[in-house]
Amino acid sequence: MKILVVGGGAREHALVWKLKQSKKVEQIFCAPGNPGIARFAECVDIAITDIPALLDFALKNKIDLTVPGPEAPLVEGIVDAFEGQGLTIFGPTQKAAAIEGSKSFAKYIMDKYHVPTAEWVGLDKYDDAIEFLGTVDFPCVIKADGLAAGKGAIIVHDQKEAEETIRKIMVDKIFGSAGTKVIIEEFMEGEEASIFAITDGQYSLILPASQDHKAIFDGDTGPNTGGMGAYAPAPLVTDSQLKKIRDEIIDPVIDGMAREGTPYRGVLYAGLMLTSAGPKVVEFNCRFGDPEAEVVLPLIRSDFAEMLHKAATRNLNDYELEVNRKFAVCVVMASSGYPGSYEKGKKIIGHDYDFGDNAIVFHAGTAHDHENSVVTSGGRVLAATAFDPNFLAARKQAYNVIKKIAFDGAYYRKDIGAKALKWFEKS
Repeated sequence: MKILVVGGGAREHALVWKLKQSKKVEQIFCAPGNPGIARFAECVDIAITDIPALLDFALKNKIDLTVPGPEAPLVEGIVDAFEGQGLTIFGPTQKAAAIEGSKSFAKYIMDKYHVPTAEWVGLDKYDDAIEFLGTVDFPCVIKADGLAAGKGAIIVHDQKEAEETIRKIMVDKIFGSAGTKVIIEEFMEGEEASIFAITDGQYSLILPASQDHKAIFDGDTGPNTGGMGAYAPAPLVTDSQLKKIRDEIIDPVIDGMAREGTPYRGVLYAGLMLTSAGPKVVEFNCRFGDPEAEVVLPLIRSDFAEMLHKAATRNLNDYELEVNRKFAVCVVMASSGYPGSYEKGKKIIGHDYDFGDNAIVFHAGTAHDHENSVVTSGGRVLAATAFDPNFLAARKQAYNVIKKIAFDGAYYRKDIGAKALKWFEKS
């Protein structure tokens, strides 16, 4: 197969790296890619939302499978455009991708098909949203309805903070048009976990559970980011819970989307809160999570390219998932100032060091400067992943990798994976 991966971050680096391991893959292109991805694929200078140019490239190069990484091209209809020209592409149609593109649509599906989630209300007028705050218990969660790069959910603790948050989202438009409507929902207590389900619209494969670390600072403090690290499999998700998640969340949504006339194919990413009443949905995403992909994909033993192709061609019923009996831990190196403003162009030292067979550094926000040196170009810069049959060994190796890399203003959390330790102590 010739494969085209769309995107240029650490998730896409992980996708390309995993696809490259398949014996069925002849060549991989990545648009636009990054310096790390260029080691495994031919990078093509096309923007992720330039769907006509991506389609033209796929047709001219006889691409056998396209794998969009980010949510933006999926929500904008890349699958519809490619399938309209007879091309095979892994992902949901534009209507089905609304499960991430519109939180109110996702809530509608969950309510209709009895999927456990937080109590909520959607409001598209600023005055109505402010008035509704008089009826809520604090803390609560306020979310921008549309795409907000993983930063659109804000926990508020009192009336003043809630009013200020709604003003920022609906009036100041800090998330752009994503904030035209807001979701106000109850605050759920518990621990979060991420589940990826690969589905062909009818059958599904559940990948190992992972746990992300959203907050910028240690101890889950500070503002939310796109993710500062992750580990998998997450021991807090037991086999019995995984069955409950499939029976009460994954299968009802896949079946419900089919009943709605919008069959869902691709990866269904369920962000969950494991509450005292059982798993509940925080949000759905229509693509692999980042940095969760960087720890889940290394655990897949099956042929990844074959798996995605079978899902895209509605042929997953006879596919058997095999996973490695290992743990993976990922630590993200970020630019100083992230998730706020930050400087770019800082030269990165040590990113190309040989870290051995049990570790890899995925490039998130990197670029080449005029001297062809690799420099920072984003808030999240690198994602160091290590894997080992022993969790502590994997965690130690990930941090050993981080310590060998440097750039001006580099920041990373020191407690990635610490939550897992208490679960191992229990068992």
